[in-house]
Amino acid sequence: MKQILVRMVIAMLAMQARAAIHTEKITYKEGDVELHGYLAYDKAVSAKRPAVLVVHEWWGLNDHARSKAEALAKAGYVALALDMYGEGKTTEHPEKAGEWAGYIRNNMDVGRQRFNAGLDKLRKHPLTLTDQVAAIGYCFGGTMVLAMAQSGAALKGVVSFHGGLPTGPVEEGAVKARVLVCNGAADSMVPAEDIAQFQKNMTDAGADWQFINYGGAKHSFTNPNADKRGIPALAYNAAADRRSWRATRSLFEEIFGK
Repeated sequence: MKQILVRMVIAMLAMQARAAIHTEKITYKEGDVELHGYLAYDKAVSAKRPAVLVVHEWWGLNDHARSKAEALAKAGYVALALDMYGEGKTTEHPEKAGEWAGYIRNNMDVGRQRFNAGLDKLRKHPLTLTDQVAAIGYCFGGTMVLAMAQSGAALKGVVSFHGGLPTGPVEEGAVKARVLVCNGAADSMVPAEDIAQFQKNMTDAGADWQFINYGGAKHSFTNPNADKRGIPALAYNAAADRRSWRATRSLFEEIFGK
């Protein structure tokens, strides 16, 4: 009987914890483009707190990015999953996803503006500690957060999960954020030469960086729906997902103290 009561209390506490997480769709603009973000935070806490920007995979702002924003909210952060494509567009088709992501990669001024629009929206939230902001990104989004860090964005830290690696030169002293790259060792979309060049550039720039390879993990290893795409290079890897999230939490505890 005692064990049953304990389980009931634990279940009730879990339900209360879930109920405390507030989520909402928000609209903001970059120029004439309307962007649709997804905000999450624990409404049971009134104090200001660190904040994390989440940049989606090349599919757009879908359930994967939203779930990561919710996980960050449960961990005690204000989280905003931003919209890089405009109007909250998402797709299930790799050709369309490649087209949208390619447009941003080929027009990085637009990419930076849309990233900064989301960052500005997050910083202005009344619960955000404005000088305590980080960014994480997945696939296309991982490339984006690394590019922003290399350009000198005022972020405390960035984490890339199975992202492409920017290989262009990095100005010495430019990288202000602490950088964590979570990479699948079996990711055929990230060439070994790109890894070597990225690491050299970050070292030459004097950046504070970590690079973790997860053995056997392919591209998109954090997305439980990766295997459903029908693309051999993509696969979910529960161990790599769990370990990379733990590494992210460890970095955030270091830079934010929580």
